[in-house]
Amino acid sequence: MKLFNVKNLIARFRNDEEGVTLVEYAIALVLAVGVGTAALSTLSTAVQGKMDDATACIDGTGDGDCTAPAV
Repeated sequence: MKLFNVKNLIARFRNDEEGVTLVEYAIALVLAVGVGTAALSTLSTAVQGKMDDATACIDGTGDGDCTAPAV
């Protein structure tokens, strides 16, 4: 009798799709956070490089092109 109840419980769990939707949303959230983090990391590195170049030009220690861009 007990084995029959366990089989029914497993069958109901296998057919229940509410948990699947929650897992899908969690996976989507993790992927979105990962992509956002990677994008912001790349952007911050690029901005830091430009800020370092500008600081070097202002200080007079710039070895690159320190002329103002044409408007």
